[in-house]
Amino acid sequence: MRIGLFTDTYLPDVNGVVSSIVTLQQELEKNGHAVYVITTHPGLLQVQREGNVLRLPGVELKSLYGYVLTSPIHFAVLKDIREMELDVIHAHTEFGVGIFARIAAKMLQIPIVSTYHTTYEDYTHYVNVFNLESVDKVAKKAVSSLSKLYGETSTELIAPSQKTKEMLQRYGIKKRIHVIPTGLDLQRFDAHRTDSETRKQRRQELMASPDELLIIFVGRIAKEKSIDFVIDGFTYLKEAHVPVHFAIIGGGPEQEALEDHVRELGLESMITFAGKKPADQIPSYYHCADAFVSASLTETQGMTYIEALASELPVFARPDEVLEDLVLEGETGFLFKKPQQFAEKVQLFLALSEEERAAMKTAAKRQVEVYDSRIFYQKVLAVYESAANEYREMYRLESIRPKDDCVELKVCSPNDEIRILVSLETYFNKGLRKDVLISSDELDELISEEEAVKAYQSCLKRIAAKDRTRKEIYDWLTQNTQLEIKQINEIVEKLEDRDLINDLRYTKNQVYNLKLMMQGKNKISRTLRKKGIPYEMIESVFAEEDEQSEFRNALKWAQKLQPTIKEKSVRMKKNMMKSKLIAQGFGVDVINEVMDNLSFVEDERAELESLRKTAAKAQKRYQSKYSGTKLRNYVFRYCSAQGFAVEDIYLILSEMEWDDE
Repeated sequence: MRIGLFTDTYLPDVNGVVSSIVTLQQELEKNGHAVYVITTHPGLLQVQREGNVLRLPGVELKSLYGYVLTSPIHFAVLKDIREMELDVIHAHTEFGVGIFARIAAKMLQIPIVSTYHTTYEDYTHYVNVFNLESVDKVAKKAVSSLSKLYGETSTELIAPSQKTKEMLQRYGIKKRIHVIPTGLDLQRFDAHRTDSETRKQRRQELMASPDELLIIFVGRIAKEKSIDFVIDGFTYLKEAHVPVHFAIIGGGPEQEALEDHVRELGLESMITFAGKKPADQIPSYYHCADAFVSASLTETQGMTYIEALASELPVFARPDEVLEDLVLEGETGFLFKKPQQFAEKVQLFLALSEEERAAMKTAAKRQVEVYDSRIFYQKVLAVYESAANEYREMYRLESIRPKDDCVELKVCSPNDEIRILVSLETYFNKGLRKDVLISSDELDELISEEEAVKAYQSCLKRIAAKDRTRKEIYDWLTQNTQLEIKQINEIVEKLEDRDLINDLRYTKNQVYNLKLMMQGKNKISRTLRKKGIPYEMIESVFAEEDEQSEFRNALKWAQKLQPTIKEKSVRMKKNMMKSKLIAQGFGVDVINEVMDNLSFVEDERAELESLRKTAAKAQKRYQSKYSGTKLRNYVFRYCSAQGFAVEDIYLILSEMEWDDE
């Protein structure tokens, strides 16, 4: 394969990131791959070319350990990148060259793999010079947002440790993250490669006498490395007259402040600042020491810990997730939480026998065998191949269009263009952004969710036209979509969470409206039960109502009904009114109370006249079929059925003219 390694830092710099990149580069080239390194140099104008290394001009930031910040825009260099005919771009930084890597990947249509080497949230003190909590909070949020953006625009992501992976997941990155510990050329750190004379010279250079225990730190001298924590521990060792010396190998922005701190504590004879050393000499400094120490809690993997262990050095460190499989208490090193505890652990180490120290050295070397660079190479190569294969089948998110309560996406591949509706939740949760690459599996997942999105939109339209209960929406989704029960439940719950359907509110509104229509409690309850409202909820709403409102509604309904029932006996009229009040949903007790409060005086006065009209109507109906006594009997039975009194019927019949046989 042809691989481009994009990084802000590279040789001759010495740090964990450079070590990782160089190790990977060497293993790739050893196995026949073509590797190009795109990095920086401190200069404002010229691009430098050194074989397969392309250096972009930038500004050196002294406060950031000589970090070179370059512009992410290098369109003139794109021609060089195109001519490399890269199969994959591997970005090892998020800024400067890292942004340029993403621009190149997009414009040249090359898959991009990103390795997240640095916990930038632990470095915000560099921009928070006044140590303000508000500035720190904003800076950490910016780191989170940018990290998420960079992660989601990568084809594949690599984290050097589980700790880093979990941090990226906290940022909201949904991409697959491969945990691949950075490999080392373990043979380079083999203690047998440094002879005794070189070790002696290194100890003399570090101001350590032969009878002193020499503990070293290798790395950047910066605030986040917490070297002051270790220095404070030496005050306790000095008080205990422990024969120990501390050598700090490296340089950085905190060196002057730490040197002042050492002088204030009177530890000049116990601590040496050795400065930066060439990369090829670093193993010999490990080999001349007796142990390694670091109090940093900001490592994504801790390459110097691994280098030290590979050099057979027991490690003193503060407990951190990245060290769980490296520093084993009493076996490969010692853990401490306070400076005083560090001093105690050093004295404990000194008290060990020669055999016990030898066993720790053996265990230390054995513990890092899994970090062999060959294993590292194989795992990274597998990610490259996965990225290249996946990229060929990936779609790019070309445009995003907000639409009602969802988002319309246009995704394109070289041979296809698809528009998909996704929910706002899916849009944000999956980290969908313009130019994000979407795999075919992710696309299938989005398409399968689209029916649910459309169903949700339909529900919104139905609710906008008319209030609906939970059951009504559930029934509609069941009968009109092919969604699974789980999806239907999710839609209903979402509508409830947004208060777009609310059965209690619906019940209260319906009770109010139906009472305005003078419906009784029983009828209202039947209506609501059909809508799926629980009986208990209905009763609770009625319990909040004025106790007399049911009676007032029933009375009003009865008063409206009373004059419409004509030519009936008072008894029949009362029975008919009771039946209609029952049909209207009022209870028996309420109906009886209403009937007691109605006046039927006028009806009773007009009852004989009503009887005459009823009898005349019956006579007219039956006289075509019957005559004489038979006709009189039919009229009598008809009037009796209407509830009139027998004596009144005889009276009226005697007044009528009959054509007797």
